Formats: sequence, C-alpha cells, structure tokens
Amino acid sequence: METIIVTFFRIFSLSAVRYFLIAGIPFFLFYRLLAPRLSQSKIQARLASKKDFVREIWHSMQSTLVFTVIVVVILLTPLRKYTLLYNNLSDYPLWYIPVSLVISLVIHDTYFYWMHRLLHHKILFKTVHLVHHKSTNPSPWASYSFHLLEAIPEGLVLLLIVFLIPMHQISIFLFVVTGFTINVYGHLGYELAPRWFRGTVLFQVFNTSVHHNLHHSKFKGNYGLYFRIWDRIMGTEHPDYVGDYDRIQHQRFGIHSAAEQSKAQQIFTK
Repeated sequence: METIIVTFFRIFSLSAVRYFLIAGIPFFLFYRLLAPRLSQSKIQARLASKKDFVREIWHSMQSTLVFTVIVVVILLTPLRKYTLLYNNLSDYPLWYIPVSLVISLVIHDTYFYWMHRLLHHKILFKTVHLVHHKSTNPSPWASYSFHLLEAIPEGLVLLLIVFLIPMHQISIFLFVVTGFTINVYGHLGYELAPRWFRGTVLFQVFNTSVHHNLHHSKFKGNYGLYFRIWDRIMGTEHPDYVGDYDRIQHQRFGIHSAAEQSKAQQIFTK
C-alpha cells in the first residue's frame, strides 16, 4: 500500500510538472513575451481573462489527479496482468516503440471522436462537457480543463490501449507527452502551421489549431483530436473550417486562396 501511495504522488507530481512546462512555456511565449509580434497568428482577436486561465488550471489539476489514479491502477494493481504491458525492451524490436506510439494515437483519435460526440448530447453537455466549453477562447491551460466526470473517460483510453496492443512504459510515456503536446497546440489560440502545409495531403489528414479553436467558438463540429478523418467521414467537420484557416494564413502570410497557396508552395519548394 505504501508503494502505491508513494508512486501515486510521484506520478502526480511529474504529471503536474509536465502540464506546467508543456502548457506553460507556450502560454508565456504566445500570451506574454511575444504576443504583440504574433498578433497576426491569433485565431480570435479577443483575449481570454485571468479568471479563465485560473479556472482552466484548477480543472486541469483535477483531471491530472484522475489520470494519475488510472495510471496507478494500470501499473500497480492485479489488473496489470490482464494487459499487454511488457517490461523488457528485448520482448519486441526497438522499432516497435514508435510503431506502438502511432497505433496508440490512432486508437486515441477514434476513441476521442466518438466519446466527444457523445459528450455533446444535450444532457451530458450541460452536466459534464460544459466545463471544458467555458473556454470559448481557449488557451494552452485549457488542454486538461475537464469536469471530473469527463476526466474519467478521457483517461480510460490508456486502459483501452494497453488491452489492445503491447505497450512498453517508454511507449506510454511517449503517448502521454505526444498527445498532450498536440492537445496544447489545439488549444493554443494561435495558428503555427507553415505556409506550405495547406497545399499538401497533410492538411487533408491532420487537425490544426484553427480546427479545434472553431469547435470551441462554435460548439459544434470538428470533434476529432489529431486527425480530420472521422469528421470528414461522418460529415461533422464545420463548414467554416477551411475558410477560417485560409483567413488566418492570409493574416500571417498574405495569401488569399488555396490556388495562391498552391502557387506559393511551388515557389517555396523550388
């Protein structure tokens, strides 16, 4: 029991530090140090308030507590023997580490899309998901800002993953850090995608900060986490997305249309 308690506080402390570093550094850069210089990359012109930031951090710490409980249950209880977790790196080729990371992100995106759509049912939205949507103009601090009852299914994706595919603890660490970093980008409030991105297949597959920001400002559509795929298959991508993305990129680079962006990409790659 003592080992479980010590491990719990260790994981919670490390998770909190990770949150404040990965969310805090972009917040300091974009919302404080470089804000005037990056104004053209800002997705929404208005600014969130200090009260919003405090609320987001408070709920994020509660979510971190829930996520820690889930990790401890997976790693240190009899449940572990039913999972596909492995300890020895020699059990699988080293190349499987990045492969398992990619697979876990694909699983997470699918899980998140359908869970997210369920949370937008009018009853669950009002009682649970509204906490996250109070951040209509999200900041990096909003990345884990969930109601306690939402944090539970959010965190349980890790349990699903370790039941579906073999995962080393290194893979779990990479999954958590990578997923959270992408989540921070989605809630950043600024678009960072390079000019050439619009004219590639990557734009058709991956989400951007504009994509998720639109979900927060409009409350509907754009339910995917990492990819546009499920939204496009299910017809739930917000119709304003591409236009809003092009508008922001025009603010940043002075490019008006997809055709001009394609031409600019050709010039850029020569």
